[in-house]
Amino acid sequence: MFDRVRARLAPDTATEPAIGLFVDGPNVFRDEFDVDLDDLRDTARRLGRVGVIRLYLDEHATPGLIQAAEARGFEVIITSGDVDVKLAVDATAIVGDGTIDRLAIVSRDTDFKPVLEYAGTAGVETIAIAPGSHGRSDALQNAADDAVTLDR
Repeated sequence: MFDRVRARLAPDTATEPAIGLFVDGPNVFRDEFDVDLDDLRDTARRLGRVGVIRLYLDEHATPGLIQAAEARGFEVIITSGDVDVKLAVDATAIVGDGTIDRLAIVSRDTDFKPVLEYAGTAGVETIAIAPGSHGRSDALQNAADDAVTLDR
């Protein structure tokens, strides 16, 4: 009996790909972009079944941002070192272990180009999400299978 209930409640993994959304917080949450956490979460949901949704921040992040992100379902990763390195290593590891079908990186930093390229060679679909039209990285867009620009 429980198997039937679980089958009805479980997402259709055969048709809905698992998405991993990795957000470069210091690069995205700037006044000039006006990025909204709800918009990011909704964008991830439009791309597939959310398997991993992480916001990477440095030690200067405000408690309000951390609390708001956690309230919206983000796993918040705070690092005292370089946010880019931690995000890149984690995204590469997730791609390598087969947890996700699609990798979306929200940034304007070309440092993530190798991560997108690696994911593509591993058979994971890639999406570059820009925080705004003037924050878009051509290198990230060209390395990804698809590109999305958040405009408010």
